[in-house]
Amino acid sequence: MANLKDIKNRIQSIESTKKITRAMKMVAAAKVKKSETAVKVSRPYTRELVAMFQKLLNSVTEYSRETLKIKYAIDDYPGLLEIREVKSVGLLVLTSNKGLAGAYNANVVRETLKKIKEYQAQNISVQLLIAGQKGISALRRKCKNLDVPIVKKYYSAVDTPNAMEAREIAEDMAELYVDKKIDKIEIVTTRFKNMMSYFTEGWQVLPVVGVVDIHDRITDNVLEPLMEFTPDRHHILQKIVPMYMTNIFYQALLEAQASELASRMTAMSAATTNAEKMIHDLSIEYNKVRQTAITQEIIEVVSGANSQIG
Repeated sequence: MANLKDIKNRIQSIESTKKITRAMKMVAAAKVKKSETAVKVSRPYTRELVAMFQKLLNSVTEYSRETLKIKYAIDDYPGLLEIREVKSVGLLVLTSNKGLAGAYNANVVRETLKKIKEYQAQNISVQLLIAGQKGISALRRKCKNLDVPIVKKYYSAVDTPNAMEAREIAEDMAELYVDKKIDKIEIVTTRFKNMMSYFTEGWQVLPVVGVVDIHDRITDNVLEPLMEFTPDRHHILQKIVPMYMTNIFYQALLEAQASELASRMTAMSAATTNAEKMIHDLSIEYNKVRQTAITQEIIEVVSGANSQIG
């Protein structure tokens, strides 16, 4: 049986851990509310943007570079809208920079590995672009034997999602697509549901196959091409395609951040509850050991007194 000092030290150690987990829970709870608001505010805009983008595509039958000024790959909308045989896929994987978020990072990594194996089974190569230190560390180890290169790494994007970070990712992906290093762009992210839950899923960005419904799924809604363009459809597409890509990546970053914070809050809440239970159980054990020690001392005193009398 453990002695009183050992039990007391364990109780103090768990008390210290409980203070940390409780503080992390409170921080995550404060941040997740703000992040949840950002996700919910952004969803209607993203939904309407991709719907308008789909309608625009249904109204244009041919693409042209002739009158366009193309400085960056993301400005080359004909190249980005080109549909070709898929021989290589670019996977953008969104994880976190910090741990202690429950199974959040493990779920994303598991989904990524599942997709890699599915593509490789079809003789399609995969290139990874990873946001978040946890995903970079885990997939660097796990992809060694899968012959899957990590071509880009992002760190700050998952901590502070913003349009600039999303634009940087969109430009990198566009360059790979236009240069024909990849033939498909997909995001492995998490969809925020509520404070207690989220789910992992993949979003196909290019080639465009339908409207990315932020609430449910990708739908192939065919809309009537009743649109007039000023100045012309090619210059409008050159503006809309980068907006579409950037906003999809931005929405994915927001969803991932909210999911991570919710997962961390839940994990730290569970850790705090477990710490309290352990402290309660150890306190009972401490009292039992202390009572046993006192009883033993009383017995020794009584036995000593009886021997003196005898």
